[in-house]
Amino acid sequence: MDVRTAPSDCRIDAVSLLTVLTGRAVPFTRPGSASAIAKQPRTERIEVHAEGLHGDEQGDRRVHGGPDKAVHHYPLDHYPPWRDELGAHPLLRAAGAFGENLSTLGMTEQNVCLGDRFAVGSAMLEVSQGRMPCWKLNDRFGVPRMARRVQDTGRTGWYYRVLQPGALCLGDSLALLERPHPAWPLARLSALLFQRVLDFDELRAAQALPLVPSWRRLIDTRLARGEREDWSRRIDGPDSTTPVEALPVPFNGVVPAAGDAHDG
Repeated sequence: MDVRTAPSDCRIDAVSLLTVLTGRAVPFTRPGSASAIAKQPRTERIEVHAEGLHGDEQGDRRVHGGPDKAVHHYPLDHYPPWRDELGAHPLLRAAGAFGENLSTLGMTEQNVCLGDRFAVGSAMLEVSQGRMPCWKLNDRFGVPRMARRVQDTGRTGWYYRVLQPGALCLGDSLALLERPHPAWPLARLSALLFQRVLDFDELRAAQALPLVPSWRRLIDTRLARGEREDWSRRIDGPDSTTPVEALPVPFNGVVPAAGDAHDG
């Protein structure tokens, strides 16, 4: 499909990769948990394969990583509103606060559509799904209900699958090649998943999309049962009895010892 047929408010000019990040999985805040959310900037050219960027890891492969969540993109555009809401939080000083692999300006959920295909470096990426934020954002930021705030604002970021392996680097351009579903910006899907949860007309329309299996099951189940699924375990975590502010907050990806202090 010619990308020029996309709605004018959804068109994307080529944008540059401002930051590329990868991370290693380390012990996280809650017993038995691990995470690679504290990713570090990379300046060298990095190989991209079906499972993501070379050197990038996931702490829980049951819900993170895999071909449909190979690369995570979070817009730097969202950082100013987060700073307005959260204040001078140390994580918001630079890209990487949300565990993203790619950071840009000029692409958001408003102008990126499900199925969009992008050339970047020698690789080709396809937008596979938006992010469904989880409790690890609460603990990372030390902000109760942070994951719910990300969900409610629609500032979630999104994932790519890798259609063509290759390599990419800081400064490479992301260029839109194809837009097969111009009527479905990620913001529309996010509203359906998190706000208009039982809009049956929208749910039926979404069934025609090439959804990842977990999203298809979710939509099919809502239509069949007429009710929304329980978000509490994803949003609040496996042990929600301990207040988030009482948990150690691994700003640098390492769980601090008791008594360690953090800036801010």
